[in-house]
Amino acid sequence: MKVVSLQIKNFRNYKNLNVNFDDNVNVFIGKNAQGKTNLLESIYFCCIGKSFKSAKDKDLICWGEDTGKIKMTTQKKYRDVTVEVNLSKAKKKSVKINDIPIKKIGDLIGEVNVVFFSPQELKLVKESPDERRRFMDIDISQSNKRYFYQLSRYEKILANRNKLFKNCSTLDAVKETVDIWDRALVTAAKFLAFERKKFVEEILPFAVAAHHFISGGKEELAITYKCGCGVSLDEKFEENMSKLLKKNLEKDYKLGYTSIGVHRDDLDIFLNGTEVKNFGSQGQQRTVALSLKLAELEALKQRQGEYPILLLDDVFSELDTERQARLLKFVGRTQTFITCTDERNLEGKNFVVKDGNIINLNN
Repeated sequence: MKVVSLQIKNFRNYKNLNVNFDDNVNVFIGKNAQGKTNLLESIYFCCIGKSFKSAKDKDLICWGEDTGKIKMTTQKKYRDVTVEVNLSKAKKKSVKINDIPIKKIGDLIGEVNVVFFSPQELKLVKESPDERRRFMDIDISQSNKRYFYQLSRYEKILANRNKLFKNCSTLDAVKETVDIWDRALVTAAKFLAFERKKFVEEILPFAVAAHHFISGGKEELAITYKCGCGVSLDEKFEENMSKLLKKNLEKDYKLGYTSIGVHRDDLDIFLNGTEVKNFGSQGQQRTVALSLKLAELEALKQRQGEYPILLLDDVFSELDTERQARLLKFVGRTQTFITCTDERNLEGKNFVVKDGNIINLNN
């Protein structure tokens, strides 16, 4: 899976750009705030349908312009895929795949797979469970469209159940209709929980191998899936979760929200038996986060039959020389886009980025 070319118009600080890429490594060199990360963001947007910066779509358009456009041409194992995203300040974005408009972003997910890493991804390890759920959801959705739609369904059911608590003046009024939402919630939760558990079991050996390689084998990584449904993941999952929802109903009504479910899932991550989130050093947390991303790379390759695109934003500034060298050896197996602030002796295409313009140093 490779990005062949990228066309950008009025996206972030890029007025007009048309660039072709190397099949292996592409390095964007420049000072801060020149547009290096924006290039990675445009690729990511064409793969996932949204920004990794969580910005509103209209904020991605160049200042003073009303519309923007990204067009990415890719080569996959069995077919070529062109994704075109049109942004507007007046209406919702529109997306085309091979010139055919799509109605839902779910139809885009998985067309071109991507893995993104930056120093900000440290929050995957050290911040709230939201970040770790997001990590699981994006990865699984790229190879399992049913998961994406079940996740959307679960979130709507959960919102309706919580809305019921806020709109009903008494618990008895809640009891009249809550069973409908409970049955739907349990069914969706079961699918998501089992898929997440399977995903963690799948990436664990890849994460352990990546961490061992990058760190030099000094520490033992362990990851476990922590389901927020409050019951065991077995054949009685639905029955037991339904009972627990009923048991917690009065508490949930008083709280105004549902206290159990996959929306409270988390990952427990340990190094040599010590929890990384609370007790790991900055360097340990950084290496674990990177290992999880590289494991994501391998897991997608195993499921899809080809490697996804790898985006590495300013990753060298956060790693010592030895780990930089190990990382480059590890990622050489897929097309990789790297941003950095100084020139490096890397094979592939090297671009200088300045004020929303790029120059190919290999010409």
